[in-house]
Amino acid sequence: MTETHASMTVDRTGAVAQVTVTGPGKGNAMGPDFWRELPLVFDALDADPEVRAVVVAASGRNFSYGLDLAAMSGVLGSLFSGEAGLAGPRTGFLENLKMMQRSISAVADCRKPVVAAVQGRCIGGGVDLISACDIRFASADASFSVREVKVGIVADLGSLQRLPAIIGDGHLRELAMTGKDVDAARAERIGLVNEVFADAEAVLAAAHACAAEIAANPPLVVQGIKAVLEDERADRVAGGLRYVGAWNSAFMASEDLGEAVTAVLSRREPVFRGR
Repeated sequence: MTETHASMTVDRTGAVAQVTVTGPGKGNAMGPDFWRELPLVFDALDADPEVRAVVVAASGRNFSYGLDLAAMSGVLGSLFSGEAGLAGPRTGFLENLKMMQRSISAVADCRKPVVAAVQGRCIGGGVDLISACDIRFASADASFSVREVKVGIVADLGSLQRLPAIIGDGHLRELAMTGKDVDAARAERIGLVNEVFADAEAVLAAAHACAAEIAANPPLVVQGIKAVLEDERADRVAGGLRYVGAWNSAFMASEDLGEAVTAVLSRREPVFRGR
Protein backbone atom coordinates (compact mmCIF):
# COMPACT_ATOMS: atom_id res chain seq x y z
CA MET A 1 0.00 0.00 0.00
CA THR A 2 1.29 3.46 -0.95
CA GLU A 3 0.82 6.42 1.35
CA THR A 4 0.94 9.59 -0.75
CA HIS A 5 2.01 13.02 0.48
CA ALA A 6 2.61 16.24 -1.42
CA SER A 7 6.39 15.76 -1.54
CA MET A 8 6.95 12.05 -0.91
CA THR A 9 5.38 8.62 -0.87
CA VAL A 10 5.71 5.83 1.70
CA ASP A 11 5.49 2.14 0.82
CA ARG A 12 5.64 -0.60 3.45
CA THR A 13 6.63 -4.10 2.34
CA GLY A 14 7.05 -6.48 5.24
CA ALA A 15 9.55 -5.05 7.71
CA VAL A 16 11.03 -2.52 5.26
CA ALA A 17 9.50 0.84 4.38
CA GLN A 18 10.51 2.96 1.40
CA VAL A 19 10.25 6.76 1.52
CA THR A 20 10.45 8.21 -1.99
CA VAL A 21 11.00 11.94 -2.47
CA THR A 22 8.76 13.10 -5.31
CA GLY A 23 9.16 16.86 -5.55
CA PRO A 24 6.98 18.65 -6.56
CA GLY A 25 9.86 20.99 -7.43
CA LYS A 26 12.13 20.24 -10.40
CA GLY A 27 14.74 17.63 -9.54
CA ASN A 28 12.89 16.89 -6.27
CA ALA A 29 13.86 20.33 -4.97
CA MET A 30 12.91 20.70 -1.32
CA GLY A 31 10.08 23.15 -0.76
CA PRO A 32 7.72 23.84 2.17
CA ASP A 33 5.84 20.56 1.81
CA PHE A 34 9.06 18.55 2.09
CA TRP A 35 10.17 20.26 5.32
CA ARG A 36 6.70 19.89 6.85
CA GLU A 37 6.15 16.26 5.84
CA LEU A 38 9.58 14.69 6.43
CA PRO A 39 9.43 14.66 10.26
CA LEU A 40 5.81 13.50 10.25
CA VAL A 41 6.69 10.56 8.00
CA PHE A 42 9.77 9.55 9.99
CA ASP A 43 8.07 9.93 13.35
CA ALA A 44 5.36 7.55 12.11
CA LEU A 45 7.93 5.03 10.85
CA ASP A 46 9.81 5.26 14.14
CA ALA A 47 6.61 4.46 16.02
CA ASP A 48 5.51 1.61 13.71
CA PRO A 49 6.47 -1.70 15.38
CA GLU A 50 6.23 -3.54 12.04
CA VAL A 51 8.94 -1.41 10.41
CA ARG A 52 12.52 -2.48 11.13
CA ALA A 53 14.43 -0.60 8.42
CA VAL A 54 13.80 2.25 5.99
CA VAL A 55 15.02 2.96 2.45
CA VAL A 56 15.16 6.59 1.29
CA ALA A 57 14.93 6.99 -2.48
CA ALA A 58 13.84 9.61 -5.00
CA SER A 59 11.77 9.65 -8.16
CA GLY A 60 13.08 10.67 -11.56
CA ARG A 61 16.63 11.03 -12.86
CA ASN A 62 18.00 12.97 -9.89
CA PHE A 63 17.91 12.44 -6.15
CA SER A 64 17.49 16.12 -5.24
CA TYR A 65 18.61 19.55 -6.38
CA GLY A 66 18.40 20.65 -2.74
CA LEU A 67 16.59 23.66 -1.36
CA ASP A 68 13.89 25.05 -3.65
CA LEU A 69 14.98 28.70 -3.51
CA ALA A 70 11.91 30.02 -5.29
CA ALA A 71 9.43 28.08 -3.15
CA MET A 72 11.32 28.91 0.05
CA SER A 73 11.55 32.64 -0.65
CA GLY A 74 9.30 33.23 2.36
CA VAL A 75 11.98 31.77 4.62
CA LEU A 76 14.80 33.81 3.11
CA GLY A 77 12.71 36.87 2.30
CA SER A 78 13.24 38.58 5.65
CA LEU A 79 16.97 38.66 4.97
CA PHE A 80 16.44 40.73 1.81
CA SER A 81 14.12 43.30 3.34
CA GLY A 82 15.12 46.80 4.33
CA GLU A 83 14.79 45.66 7.94
CA ALA A 84 17.08 42.64 7.58
CA GLY A 85 19.41 44.00 10.25
CA LEU A 86 16.69 44.12 12.90
CA ALA A 87 16.13 41.41 15.49
CA GLY A 88 12.62 40.50 14.29
CA PRO A 89 13.54 39.32 10.76
CA ARG A 90 16.64 37.53 12.05
CA THR A 91 14.66 35.78 14.78
CA GLY A 92 12.02 34.71 12.27
CA PHE A 93 14.70 33.31 9.98
CA LEU A 94 16.26 31.40 12.89
CA GLU A 95 12.94 29.82 13.86
CA ASN A 96 12.35 28.67 10.27
CA LEU A 97 15.88 27.31 10.11
CA LYS A 98 15.42 25.36 13.35
CA MET A 99 12.27 23.81 11.87
CA MET A 100 14.22 22.67 8.80
CA GLN A 101 17.06 21.34 10.96
CA ARG A 102 14.55 19.31 12.99
CA SER A 103 13.15 17.86 9.75
CA ILE A 104 16.53 16.44 8.73
CA SER A 105 17.30 15.38 12.30
CA ALA A 106 14.09 13.32 12.32
CA VAL A 107 15.82 10.96 9.88
CA ALA A 108 18.94 10.65 12.04
CA ASP A 109 16.83 10.28 15.19
CA CYS A 110 14.63 7.52 13.75
CA ARG A 111 15.40 4.37 15.73
CA LYS A 112 15.07 2.26 12.58
CA PRO A 113 18.20 2.14 10.39
CA VAL A 114 17.88 4.22 7.21
CA VAL A 115 19.54 3.28 3.90
CA ALA A 116 19.79 5.89 1.13
CA ALA A 117 19.67 4.99 -2.58
CA VAL A 118 21.02 7.90 -4.64
CA GLN A 119 20.87 8.39 -8.39
CA GLY A 120 21.77 11.43 -10.46
CA ARG A 121 22.48 14.73 -8.78
CA CYS A 122 22.43 15.09 -5.00
CA ILE A 123 22.98 18.73 -4.11
CA GLY A 124 22.89 20.82 -0.94
CA GLY A 125 19.86 19.70 1.05
CA GLY A 126 20.08 16.33 -0.68
CA VAL A 127 23.49 15.82 0.92
CA ASP A 128 22.04 16.96 4.27
CA LEU A 129 19.38 14.27 3.91
CA ILE A 130 21.70 11.40 3.05
CA SER A 131 24.15 12.51 5.76
CA ALA A 132 21.38 11.82 8.27
CA CYS A 133 20.98 8.27 6.91
CA ASP A 134 22.93 5.34 8.33
CA ILE A 135 24.10 3.80 5.05
CA ARG A 136 24.40 5.30 1.57
CA PHE A 137 24.53 3.60 -1.84
CA ALA A 138 24.82 5.35 -5.22
CA SER A 139 24.36 4.65 -8.89
CA ALA A 140 27.31 5.18 -11.24
CA ASP A 141 25.77 8.40 -12.59
CA ALA A 142 25.38 9.98 -9.14
CA SER A 143 27.16 13.20 -8.22
CA PHE A 144 27.28 15.07 -4.95
CA SER A 145 27.81 18.71 -4.01
CA VAL A 146 27.78 20.63 -0.73
CA ARG A 147 26.67 23.56 -2.86
CA GLU A 148 25.60 26.15 -0.28
CA VAL A 149 28.80 28.22 -0.61
CA LYS A 150 27.82 28.88 -4.24
CA VAL A 151 24.63 30.61 -3.10
CA GLY A 152 26.17 32.64 -0.28
CA ILE A 153 25.13 30.37 2.59
CA VAL A 154 27.02 28.42 5.24
CA ALA A 155 25.52 24.91 5.01
CA ASP A 156 23.23 24.84 8.03
CA LEU A 157 21.08 21.69 7.95
CA GLY A 158 23.54 19.06 9.12
CA SER A 159 26.16 18.32 6.46
CA LEU A 160 28.91 20.22 8.29
CA GLN A 161 28.01 18.47 11.54
CA ARG A 162 27.47 14.88 10.31
CA LEU A 163 29.93 14.49 7.44
CA PRO A 164 33.15 14.68 9.50
CA ALA A 165 32.36 11.25 10.93
CA ILE A 166 31.56 9.94 7.44
CA ILE A 167 34.21 11.35 5.10
CA GLY A 168 36.72 13.01 7.41
CA ASP A 169 37.57 16.65 8.03
CA GLY A 170 39.81 17.33 5.03
CA HIS A 171 37.41 16.00 2.42
CA LEU A 172 34.52 17.89 4.01
CA ARG A 173 36.45 21.17 4.02
CA GLU A 174 37.24 20.73 0.33
CA LEU A 175 33.65 19.97 -0.60
CA ALA A 176 32.12 22.70 1.58
CA MET A 177 34.57 25.46 0.66
CA THR A 178 34.60 24.80 -3.09
CA GLY A 179 31.01 23.68 -3.65
CA LYS A 180 32.42 21.34 -6.31
CA ASP A 181 30.71 18.26 -7.72
CA VAL A 182 32.19 14.87 -6.90
CA ASP A 183 31.24 11.82 -8.91
CA ALA A 184 30.15 8.45 -7.56
CA ALA A 185 33.63 6.94 -7.88
CA ARG A 186 35.21 9.60 -5.69
CA ALA A 187 32.25 9.55 -3.30
CA GLU A 188 32.95 5.86 -2.75
CA ARG A 189 36.70 6.46 -2.28
CA ILE A 190 36.16 9.05 0.45
CA GLY A 191 33.44 7.03 2.18
CA LEU A 192 30.47 9.24 1.36
CA VAL A 193 28.78 6.17 -0.13
CA ASN A 194 29.35 2.54 0.81
CA GLU A 195 29.14 1.13 -2.71
CA VAL A 196 28.36 2.15 -6.28
CA PHE A 197 26.01 0.25 -8.60
CA ALA A 198 25.37 0.37 -12.33
CA ASP A 199 22.13 2.34 -12.42
CA ALA A 200 19.13 3.58 -10.44
CA GLU A 201 17.36 0.22 -10.54
CA ALA A 202 20.44 -1.61 -9.25
CA VAL A 203 21.12 0.85 -6.44
CA LEU A 204 17.52 0.70 -5.24
CA ALA A 205 17.65 -3.10 -5.25
CA ALA A 206 20.91 -3.02 -3.28
CA ALA A 207 19.43 -0.63 -0.72
CA HIS A 208 16.44 -2.92 -0.22
CA ALA A 209 18.68 -5.98 0.09
CA CYS A 210 20.71 -4.22 2.78
CA ALA A 211 17.57 -3.05 4.59
CA ALA A 212 16.11 -6.57 4.48
CA GLU A 213 19.34 -8.02 5.87
CA ILE A 214 19.20 -5.51 8.75
CA ALA A 215 15.49 -6.20 9.31
CA ALA A 216 16.19 -9.93 9.71
CA ASN A 217 18.32 -9.24 12.79
CA PRO A 218 16.92 -8.77 16.34
CA PRO A 219 15.21 -5.36 16.10
CA LEU A 220 15.97 -4.16 19.62
CA VAL A 221 19.64 -5.03 19.22
CA VAL A 222 19.81 -3.19 15.89
CA GLN A 223 18.14 -0.16 17.46
CA GLY A 224 20.59 -0.42 20.37
CA ILE A 225 23.55 -0.36 17.96
CA LYS A 226 22.19 2.76 16.31
CA ALA A 227 21.51 4.42 19.66
CA VAL A 228 25.05 3.76 20.89
CA LEU A 229 26.62 5.03 17.68
CA GLU A 230 24.43 8.14 17.63
CA ASP A 231 25.15 8.94 21.27
CA GLU A 232 28.83 9.42 20.52
CA ARG A 233 28.16 12.32 18.16
CA ALA A 234 24.77 13.60 19.31
CA ASP A 235 26.01 16.48 21.46
CA ARG A 236 28.52 17.61 18.84
CA VAL A 237 25.90 17.60 16.08
CA ALA A 238 23.33 19.43 18.23
CA GLY A 239 25.87 22.05 19.27
CA GLY A 240 27.01 22.55 15.69
CA LEU A 241 23.46 23.03 14.47
CA ARG A 242 22.83 25.64 17.17
CA TYR A 243 26.02 27.49 16.30
CA VAL A 244 25.48 27.57 12.54
CA GLY A 245 21.91 28.73 13.12
CA ALA A 246 23.15 31.64 15.22
CA TRP A 247 25.94 32.40 12.74
CA ASN A 248 23.69 32.47 9.69
CA SER A 249 21.04 34.48 11.49
CA ALA A 250 23.67 37.07 12.38
CA PHE A 251 25.77 37.18 9.22
CA MET A 252 23.98 35.62 6.26
CA ALA A 253 22.09 38.78 5.25
CA SER A 254 24.48 40.24 2.68
CA GLU A 255 24.75 41.65 -0.81
CA ASP A 256 26.46 38.41 -1.81
CA LEU A 257 23.45 36.35 -0.71
CA GLY A 258 21.11 38.55 -2.75
CA GLU A 259 23.44 38.30 -5.73
CA ALA A 260 23.63 34.51 -5.39
CA VAL A 261 19.86 34.01 -5.30
CA THR A 262 19.30 36.49 -8.16
CA ALA A 263 21.94 34.73 -10.24
CA VAL A 264 20.40 31.30 -9.63
CA LEU A 265 16.93 32.50 -10.57
CA SER A 266 18.34 34.35 -13.62
CA ARG A 267 20.50 31.37 -14.63
CA ARG A 268 23.75 33.36 -14.75
CA GLU A 269 27.05 33.26 -12.90
CA PRO A 270 27.11 35.32 -9.68
CA VAL A 271 29.68 38.02 -8.97
CA PHE A 272 30.58 38.08 -5.27
CA ARG A 273 32.05 41.23 -3.67
CA GLY A 274 32.30 40.24 -0.02
CA ARG A 275 29.64 42.69 1.12
